[in-house]
Amino acid sequence: MSPSSPGRLFYATIFLLVSIDFLQSGMTAFAAGPLMGELGMAPEDFSFATAVYASVAILSISMQRWFVERLGPRRFVQYTTAICAGGAVLCAISDDFSSFLAGRAVMALGGGALFTSARMMIHHALVGPARFVGIKYLVGGLALNTAAAPWLASLAVSHERWSAIYWLLAALGGLVVFLASMVLHNRPLVAQEHRSEPDLWPQIILVGGSFLMLYALQRFYYDFYGNVLLIGMVMALAVVGLMFYGHTQHVGDNPILRVRDMLNVRYVSGVALFMFIYTMLGANNYMIPMTLQRTLGFGWATVGDFEALGFAGGTLAWWVVMRTLPRHPSPRKFLVIGFFALAVFGALLSRIDGQADMWRDILPALAIYSVFLPIVMPVAAMNTFRELEYDESVFANAQQMKNMLAQIGIALGITLATLGQQWRTTAHYAVLNERVASNDPIYVEIFQKLQESLTNVTGAVPAAQMATAEVAQLLARESALLAHIDYFGLVAVLGLAGVLVTLIQRVFR
Repeated sequence: MSPSSPGRLFYATIFLLVSIDFLQSGMTAFAAGPLMGELGMAPEDFSFATAVYASVAILSISMQRWFVERLGPRRFVQYTTAICAGGAVLCAISDDFSSFLAGRAVMALGGGALFTSARMMIHHALVGPARFVGIKYLVGGLALNTAAAPWLASLAVSHERWSAIYWLLAALGGLVVFLASMVLHNRPLVAQEHRSEPDLWPQIILVGGSFLMLYALQRFYYDFYGNVLLIGMVMALAVVGLMFYGHTQHVGDNPILRVRDMLNVRYVSGVALFMFIYTMLGANNYMIPMTLQRTLGFGWATVGDFEALGFAGGTLAWWVVMRTLPRHPSPRKFLVIGFFALAVFGALLSRIDGQADMWRDILPALAIYSVFLPIVMPVAAMNTFRELEYDESVFANAQQMKNMLAQIGIALGITLATLGQQWRTTAHYAVLNERVASNDPIYVEIFQKLQESLTNVTGAVPAAQMATAEVAQLLARESALLAHIDYFGLVAVLGLAGVLVTLIQRVFR
């Protein structure tokens, strides 16, 4: 996708494409609360916008190869990045839910395939050591922008300039449009007779099924107890639609995604690994700020600063892996280290209490977690697609399929985390409330101290009512904290399970 001798500008383009993708998702997710407040959105509205973005992104990713074959690499990257930048401008100037939704949909239409484009630039234009340099820039963009996103979002919102989130993305998009004109060519990738020919209806079913699945996953958080049957029916319809789409791509003579040619043990195993990674990414991106902000009560800007500081450890992991991997390419040891880091992260946060200190208890856990993605992701990528490099079209389709599933994996992680949080919070609250009702000495003492301290100010009757309300709030906070401890304990178990599976599996050795 580039001239024969790519230089620094080519690598910078790869880095910026990845930066736009990870910054937009990270900053939007971290700033969800302030965005809802500024634009008058209910949580359900934000979930709807998230589902729309992901479903449009899935459609965009599925069509990436088809458009590149017809537009050429340069025009495709320029057009999609310009569309994404235009959507970012719409978000920046939006003043209500409808305008923000429109902006996010336009961003997804252009930005959904940016990461895939960056990866295919590496595959098409770089060989030998240069290809590994391209991988360095791609993974470096992932690590650096995962750390930068919460800090930039908190910086923008704390200065009451939330729109700066999207103006930054628009500026980066404009820079990529300029760079693409210098580093990418427009030569056809394949002859016209070998181009894929998609049928319109399967693509409509793809975007419809994706939206229904993602929307149902989002709605589980709000309507699980009230409309569980309806949500289940929507989910079933979505699964049927997506299975039908997969079938059309598997049996078609010249499909847009050559699924039949991808199905080997290595690729399927790698996609399963990626699904786990993205599911954990979605769940942790939701649970970490939830734990720090709502349960432990740290300030929003403080959480952003410490997340950025902790996740900066991922850049060190990236540097070490990129120096070590060429000399010692066996993936097993890297996967063991990555999953063990995930387990340690979960174990550390499963031991916190209401008096947790950011420097002593939280930052070390975040720093250890930050090495998970930069270690596991590049190793998984280098091994998942190894048997598909013989055919450029199949390789591109395999990348598209993986990135389409990533959108679902992130949404699935958020849903599982929210449902688990609801379940465990309710269970813990019932147990704690029973202890209060049975006159547990600890809570009786707390109630009496609160009542005594308030009586001098408000009188006996109001003091009793206020003390009761304060104890109820205490129960809610303790229940939420215990639920989060349960979650991070599960993360530790999953990390150890990942270590065990890595040691016994025979695919990635």
